[in-house]
Amino acid sequence: MSDHRHIDREIRRLALPSLGSLLAEPLLVAVDSVMVGHLGTVPLAGLSLASTVLTTLVGLCIFLAYATTGATARLFGAGKPKEAYRQGIDGMWLAVGLGVLLMVILSIWARPILGIFGPEADVLEEAARYLRSSAFGLPGMLLVLAATGTLRGVGDTKTPLYAATVGALANIPLNYVLIYPAGLGIFGAGLGTALAQTGMGIWLASIVIRSGREAGTAVLPSGAGVLRSLRDAGPLIIRTVCLRAAILLQIAAATGLGTEALASNQVTMTMWNFASYGLDALATSAQILVGQGLGSSDKNRVKAVLGRCLNRGVAYGSVLGVALASLSWLLPKFMSPDPAVQNLATHSLWITSLALPIASVAYMLDGVLIGAGDTGKLAKYMLLSLAAFTPAALAIMTWGSGQPGLLLLWAAYAILFMAMRGGTMLWRVRGDEWMRLGHYR
Repeated sequence: MSDHRHIDREIRRLALPSLGSLLAEPLLVAVDSVMVGHLGTVPLAGLSLASTVLTTLVGLCIFLAYATTGATARLFGAGKPKEAYRQGIDGMWLAVGLGVLLMVILSIWARPILGIFGPEADVLEEAARYLRSSAFGLPGMLLVLAATGTLRGVGDTKTPLYAATVGALANIPLNYVLIYPAGLGIFGAGLGTALAQTGMGIWLASIVIRSGREAGTAVLPSGAGVLRSLRDAGPLIIRTVCLRAAILLQIAAATGLGTEALASNQVTMTMWNFASYGLDALATSAQILVGQGLGSSDKNRVKAVLGRCLNRGVAYGSVLGVALASLSWLLPKFMSPDPAVQNLATHSLWITSLALPIASVAYMLDGVLIGAGDTGKLAKYMLLSLAAFTPAALAIMTWGSGQPGLLLLWAAYAILFMAMRGGTMLWRVRGDEWMRLGHYR
């Protein structure tokens, strides 16, 4: 029992700063939206389009954080801090290289890429200006991911929180000065965010490099290490693409159900995403504790962590589900004045409330398998889950309509998709094959 309490304390210690980091990051885009909104409807529409492209790219690169967290945690747990920081620093070099490549691509081809979505000419012009200026910050954005993963791997979740908070706060005056007094408009909004992200990346990287030097790790990249980081990222990229594909399918199906359904879907998705921040924070704890436990070859510790992470995840998901159901009649009123949208969103939130305990299992085991480096199986399970959700989404897209269609869509996404994710991973962790002990000593 005392061991359980100790693990629970560790979960809280790691999860709470991670949650703060996750909540601080959206402030960067929120500040852009508020300030650009005062420039007019066209700039705001351009921001919406460009930020969708940008956040999608950064989201696909989340493997930089996940891969470095798991790998660094396993080596750190094995008592090899030098090798742990070597892994993290190589991941940071990969992040900078990938960020520079994406920066060049978006700077040169911003207009053709945005043109794929068919915006009006004036919206396209504003979107291109924002995308080009914000692209300058891509190396910094991706460096933040890799450095954050490294710090989390060694058990430090507070420093990324400090960086995210300072970056979000610095973004406010930066944007104001560049948008209004400097007269750069939407270009200034993108540039301000890019500067904030670059500052965050440099700060976090300097902390990792200093700690790495203290452990005897060289700063220059190891060619083999960078290539290994890129190779290990493959399954995580597949996992992330599957997640993004499921979200796009869900939104595409909701779009075909009509304007009221689409508006209601936005309300429900916003609350679902907010709930997922907490589940993501718990999953980060699972990544770190499982990785360090495997690195130290402590099988009993890993099993105890697995059990407590599932316990805490389901408990959190259940409490959050009850809270969301209790507020389901009130929350939509803050987001839409339309009674029909409010009613439909309330019913959709009932389904998501029921699904949150199921989703918590999927999120927690996602973190467990990433921490264990069992990403090959994880990628296969995500493909299976997407394969189960796709026919349901396409059927609703083809034959669904109005309220019944949206309710069925959320049942397919929040229950079927999440149950497939959680169920396949539960099957995996029922045995010991996913626990590769002693590989890091």
